[in-house]
Amino acid sequence: MKVNRLVIFTGLLLILSLPVQAHTGAGTVHGFADGLLHPLMGVDHLLVMLAIGLWAVSRGGRSLWLLPLSFLLMMAAGAGLYLAGVTVNAAETWVAVSVLVSGLLVCGNYRIATGLAIALVAGFALSHGYVHAAELQTETHADKYVLGFLLTTALLHVLGIVAGLSGIARVKIINAGFGLLCAVIGTVLLAGV
Repeated sequence: MKVNRLVIFTGLLLILSLPVQAHTGAGTVHGFADGLLHPLMGVDHLLVMLAIGLWAVSRGGRSLWLLPLSFLLMMAAGAGLYLAGVTVNAAETWVAVSVLVSGLLVCGNYRIATGLAIALVAGFALSHGYVHAAELQTETHADKYVLGFLLTTALLHVLGIVAGLSGIARVKIINAGFGLLCAVIGTVLLAGV
């Protein structure tokens, strides 16, 4: 019964997300509320955030807090790069790669060195932070917008962690299915980039 709830909840998140509008620059984006909502508007971000939480649980130990914390810090750094006027080439491509790779990591439950895991997560986060900040129409409320998307990102990480700790996501078929979903969507995003 708990597995069905996770599948239904994940399905609702995917239905509610608007992947085509995730990073189009459409609309006015400038405040805290926009920042809170922005990560929920794209399947790419939803999947990676949940995957980071699940992967952190499967790794256990210090990874449980190191991976999400590293992601948040580097996501803020990525936003800072954009706001400082630094150009990150192919940031959207790296976001798509993050969806694919995070799916493979969850699906295969790969045991890699903690330093490498943090480096991967940091790379994912840098691109996500950069493309989120690139949605700003004006830098007037950039700090509030960034704070908003960092808060939602943290909550999505926690959701992945709670799912993993509750035992729901420990079922290998669920992890494999979720990882495969990420890998397929990442591949589709890469094909469209």
